[in-house]
Amino acid sequence: IMVRMHTPGKGIAQSALPYKRSVPNWQKLTGDEVKEMIYKLSKKGLTPSQIGVILRDSHGVNQVRHLTGTKILRILRAKGRASKIPEDLYHLIKKAVAIRKHLEKTRQDKDSKYRLILIESRIHKLARYYKTKSVLPPNWKYESATASALVA
Repeated sequence: IMVRMHTPGKGIAQSALPYKRSVPNWQKLTGDEVKEMIYKLSKKGLTPSQIGVILRDSHGVNQVRHLTGTKILRILRAKGRASKIPEDLYHLIKKAVAIRKHLEKTRQDKDSKYRLILIESRIHKLARYYKTKSVLPPNWKYESATASALVA
């Protein structure tokens, strides 16, 4: 989880996980059923966090990890369904592309120019982290010219 880099806020608001790590006794789904749901939802093109929200809200699965023993992204990776670039990096790139598109129309928007610089610095920082963790290849580089092809 990335900290707040460019704002004075502390950014500590978050949801609390249940203390018990065991599966609740009212839970009727098994780990294999949940894995099948994850595969079906990923085939629809949903990201791991969207899959988690659907499982939580529609099927009452509070933590996939407690039912299956592994996280959603790891389940998808085992099947070869995970995306090439991590989800948080993907969304930052998507945001930068949207701001760049906006700046083509309105060049005088100084605030958006500033925000784009901040977002791109966050992209570079996150990419550096993922390179050290071997999630991204060492020669991967963010370039604004080719960024729109990454999120298309």
